[in-house]
Amino acid sequence: MPWKNQGGGPWGSGPRGPWGSGPQPVGPRPPDLEDLLRRGQDRLQQLLPGGYFSGLGIALILVGIVAIWLASGFYRVQSEELGIVLRFGKYVGDADPGLNYHWPYPIETVRLPKALRVNTISIGMTLIDDPTRRGRTMRDVPEESLMLTGDENIVDVDFTVLWRIKPKGAADYLFNIQNPEGTVKAVAESAMREIVGKSNIQPILTGARTTTEQAVQGLMQKTLDNYGSGIQITQVQMQKVDPPAQVIDSFRDVQAARADLERLQNEAQTYANRVVPDAKGRAAQITQAAEGYKQQAIAEARGQSARFLKVYEEYKKAKDVTRERIYLETMERVLGGSEKLIYDGAASGQGVVPYLPLPELSPRKPPPATTGQAGQANGGTR
Repeated sequence: MPWKNQGGGPWGSGPRGPWGSGPQPVGPRPPDLEDLLRRGQDRLQQLLPGGYFSGLGIALILVGIVAIWLASGFYRVQSEELGIVLRFGKYVGDADPGLNYHWPYPIETVRLPKALRVNTISIGMTLIDDPTRRGRTMRDVPEESLMLTGDENIVDVDFTVLWRIKPKGAADYLFNIQNPEGTVKAVAESAMREIVGKSNIQPILTGARTTTEQAVQGLMQKTLDNYGSGIQITQVQMQKVDPPAQVIDSFRDVQAARADLERLQNEAQTYANRVVPDAKGRAAQITQAAEGYKQQAIAEARGQSARFLKVYEEYKKAKDVTRERIYLETMERVLGGSEKLIYDGAASGQGVVPYLPLPELSPRKPPPATTGQAGQANGGTR
């Protein structure tokens, strides 16, 4: 029995110990737990007149247990979750986000995978705690990142995979694979090694990153679908693609030489694109000029031959007249622009006959006067 229930006790009345009354509490006394329990038992006995183990008491206890058991079937699905309801361990349906209910355990249970969350897995690199920087830093993982290319070179590839659960694949995600993150990482590394092993190092280092990412994503999705994993690969991002650190300087020299080669080839192609059309244009111009001269010569020859034939036809009709006319026309062409002297070779001995050029005897018009000359003329007239 506690000290406070011992009446006076050997040290007098009240709650006193062997060393006196002890410290007195200040303020209101805290509630007595034993009194509360005793009062609760008394009230329960009043509700159950026949005692705890009477028929009514047992029924009320059973009803309370059943009510608590039924109430345990309520559960809440968060916004990024999807409820998977299992009945005796068998998948029976999905539950949308919000408050839901299922038959309590062990009839039905619910699993809540993060079906709407996009997960990220990094291959070839990992985050580690860095006390010197008071944060986390990225560390390279060579056993994951070093890969062999199709032309037997080694390339260091760090990439990231973004994945999520398919909208209708939550059940497959829960029951077909045991370790989803490990499975996705293993499939990603295997797919990247396969694609890199089929490619040369130069396209991977320069302009084939997008093609490589799409090929890896497609191969990963095909493999995971064959597993029935219920996982969807949303994106593959290549973070770093470099030669190994031991030979990166040599690769940079090779890259510079390849850049110079491409630049010189482009300059030569530019020069060829400028010179070849010019030469082709000049060749076409010469060809067209020769073709024009050919047509002109043929036309002139045909015209002259036609004219000769016409003249010959007229000549046959009147040979003397035609011959005289041809002679006169020829002499006119020959002597028309030359200085003429007429020599009389008769016996009279006159010798050279004076030639009177009639055009020179015609009056010549004075040249038009200028403005100054016109003014002087007017002034003189005044």
